[in-house]
Order: sequence, then structure tokens, then C-alpha cells
Amino acid sequence: MSKEFTFSDVAEHTTKKDCFMIVHDKVYDTSSFVDEHPGGEEVLLDVGGQDASEAFEDVGHSDEAREILNGLLVGTLKRGENDPPAPSAKPAGVSVPKNASDATGLGISVYALILFGGALAFFAYTYLYANKKSVQI
Repeated sequence: MSKEFTFSDVAEHTTKKDCFMIVHDKVYDTSSFVDEHPGGEEVLLDVGGQDASEAFEDVGHSDEAREILNGLLVGTLKRGENDPPAPSAKPAGVSVPKNASDATGLGISVYALILFGGALAFFAYTYLYANKKSVQI
């Protein structure tokens, strides 16, 4: 069974040896990971005791990072009436890919379109130039 934490409970855990954070209303004890974090310990300590949802998503963590985070789960956030609202999953008006392969697929599609368009333009130019020489008297 998952333990419930309030914002004030989480706010008490802000040191390197005792660091909790909130990501999407789940509470994580990142104390054991502070020294291993690829971005450095300062990144985790800056959001220690706080809601780090936006910071976590802004970086674009990998699936592996999300698995590591799941291993650090200690409970859920119990929101009170005076607590700040949960951050939205994405900013309004911004289209966010569901996963990294969606973004990669779009990039490859644009690249293929540019490549195909360039090849088509080259062959059209070559064809027209060849016909122009044979028509001249």
C-alpha cells in the first residue's frame, strides 16, 4: 500500500542524504540517486522538497530515467485545499509528441520530403535544360 504525503511532509526532505520530490503527484525519495544523477546533484537538490514535474518533463528524460524514477517511488501526494494546482502535462497550444519515436518519425518524414523534393527539382531542371539545347537553332 502506498503512503500519502502532504506538501509540508515533502518540504521537510531537502538535503543530499534526505531528498524527496514530487513528480506528477507521486513522491520519490531521490536520496540514493543524488550522487549518480547524470545532470549532477545540484539539479536534484534545487527541486528537493518541491514539485519537480515541470523540471522533469522540460529536460525530456529517457524511458530508462523514468524506470529509475519508478524505483524511487515512496508514495503519493495528498493535495490540500490551499496547495498549488498540479502542473499541466503540457503548455496550452503546444503539441508534444507522445514518445520519442513520434518526434523522430516527424524528423525523418521532413528530411525525406526535402530530399525527394530536391531530387525532383534536379531531374526537372536537367530535363528542361536538355530539351532547351535541342530546340535552339
